[in-house]
Amino acid sequence: MYGVGERIVHPLHGAGVIREIVTQKVNGTVKEYYLLTLPLTDMDVMVPVDAGDRVGLRPVMEREKAEKVLLLFREPEGPFSANWNARYRENLAHIKTGRPEEVAEVIRILTRCEMDKGLSGGERKMLHTAKHILISELSMALGETYGELDRKILRMMLKAEKTDG
Repeated sequence: MYGVGERIVHPLHGAGVIREIVTQKVNGTVKEYYLLTLPLTDMDVMVPVDAGDRVGLRPVMEREKAEKVLLLFREPEGPFSANWNARYRENLAHIKTGRPEEVAEVIRILTRCEMDKGLSGGERKMLHTAKHILISELSMALGETYGELDRKILRMMLKAEKTDG
């Protein structure tokens, strides 16, 4: 169980802080919920305490791991499906794992596709979501703003492209 003030990550919403643990009665059943505040969007998310593990809540990664995840954007591009429908399904599966390394891979793939030939509306939304999820956590772990990290990631990818191509 997490406590008030802890920084945690929701795999589909990004990083936030547990503002409080509230008790609510829903359909006649009393349950405890984490009230998670997501600073990046100024949004609150309620997650049942007893479902935290199933949902995939986890602590924000340590600084050392965040630095390693950031370095993934320096890696040369690997292969990805040219079929947008297959690519969409693969990327969605990566995001749902909640693993920062896999979300970073989605960002790499979709950013590369966007640079090469553009993205469909669905993939553009997915790229935005993946960036939000990962950068919100990196921001908490590294103490940098969303904008700083977004620009840093793009610079790293452009540099990787120049050394790869």
